Amino acid sequence: MMPLPPLLLVGGGRMGSAMIAGWREHGLAAAIVVDPSPAAALAGPAVSVVAAPDAIPDDFSPQAVIFAVKPQTAANALPLYRRYPAALFISIMAGKTIGAIGTLLDHPGAAIVRAMPNTPAAIRQGFTVAVAGPHVSAGQRLLADRLLAAVGEVAWVADEALLDPVTAISGGGPAYLFLLTELMEQAARDHGIPADLARAMARRTVIGAAGLLAAGNEDAAALRVAVTSPKGTTEQALAILRAEHAWPDTFARAIAAATKRSQELSG
Repeated sequence: MMPLPPLLLVGGGRMGSAMIAGWREHGLAAAIVVDPSPAAALAGPAVSVVAAPDAIPDDFSPQAVIFAVKPQTAANALPLYRRYPAALFISIMAGKTIGAIGTLLDHPGAAIVRAMPNTPAAIRQGFTVAVAGPHVSAGQRLLADRLLAAVGEVAWVADEALLDPVTAISGGGPAYLFLLTELMEQAARDHGIPADLARAMARRTVIGAAGLLAAGNEDAAALRVAVTSPKGTTEQALAILRAEHAWPDTFARAIAAATKRSQELSG
């Protein structure tokens, strides 16, 4: 396996730590992480952690700089990395556009890839949607694909505007599934099921259902129909969940709100 080139990761939180772990499994040779309070998971071979960018050695020349910080901190954080004009910049910040990132770097011709992974990246089961800016070379896109694929599946799109609904659906999607698990557990407890059993039942039901989706190519709708017996108990529950102004309407409004927030973060 060809080792990965020198990398600079800005932000060592949950997603940054997941990416470092994935890169180690794919031949990480040298990387520096900038984070004042790095996660313990970052420690290990090939990785140096510094608290601030001025502690990066002068002779370190990263081939890629990955921004894994909150979009609200971008205005202060990104200009500190203008000294790497030849690097590929990969942003996993929600909302921040390629144009805005180039402006903060004071480099309109910067090679920038904007990507949105999700938290299953921590177990290499993530899903990332990415878009390459106009100045990204074929070789840089291959490098970006390799780095993002280290934590799961990668899909590329040409229209950057799609990253806003992607952020709402895929980026936030695990939270919606976790909320469903919480609600199932609470409903079980409300009906007298002991807490330990309620927790195990909700978790294993969600995990098993996800496993069914992963095991084949059937549409989710087909799997839903298969478990819904006519005039049975599941049909009664779904009649409430799918009623007017219930789940379909609520979920659509939720995704619209998240998409709007991603757009608001773009500047």
